[in-house]
Amino acid sequence: MSDDKIYNPHISVDCVVFGFDGEALKVLLIERNIQEQNELYNDKKLPGSIIFNSEDLDEAASRVLTELTGLKNIYLSQFQSFGNPKRTSNPRDVLWLERTTQLKIGRIVTVAYVALIKINRKLVFNADGTSVNWYDIKDVAGMNLAFDHAEIIKKGLAYIRHRFDIEPNLLFELLPRKFTISQLRSLYDTVHQTRSDVRNFQKKITQWSYVVALDEIEIGVPHRAARLYKFDIKNK
Repeated sequence: MSDDKIYNPHISVDCVVFGFDGEALKVLLIERNIQEQNELYNDKKLPGSIIFNSEDLDEAASRVLTELTGLKNIYLSQFQSFGNPKRTSNPRDVLWLERTTQLKIGRIVTVAYVALIKINRKLVFNADGTSVNWYDIKDVAGMNLAFDHAEIIKKGLAYIRHRFDIEPNLLFELLPRKFTISQLRSLYDTVHQTRSDVRNFQKKITQWSYVVALDEIEIGVPHRAARLYKFDIKNK
């Protein structure tokens, strides 16, 4: 194995990939299959990887996302490290990782990233016996996740809530290229776990110069067609 493909078994990156389907905030999870005592055990995990010795952390996170989705130019932000010694206390997690990497695994510190992608972008994921799917963020708490990934997702959600307050333009990383104000409000409310007053939210939007109205309306919807808008970075 070349030097640039040698794993560092003590440091990993994990990516909390958020998407929005117009109604609910979603997180992208990998279905993990483990053969254990002649039984197949299934659970879910965040996309992640032990880093290569030659990699910068940001490079490792970008590699994980490219391998997972086939996409580039994804918003990616490092938000926290997780180093509790108990995060690798589950023998099943350690055994799975040792089989995957062919390395002896001890304590691992992981550096977590948030990624924001438009959920309608086609994902290209190639891995035998493994699948990747979007899951409603509200359902994650009841899932059986690997390592401390439930905690990482919770902290990732808190992080984007904070970032959206500082940089509301980041909301548009999750919305389709053309969107309605109703979709924008739904996303804002979902992330902030609130219910905005429609009129007050309309007033808020008028202060965002980068939200530009189009001379277009929705097509093929079962309700009254709403005006479409776009995000214009030139007006930011």
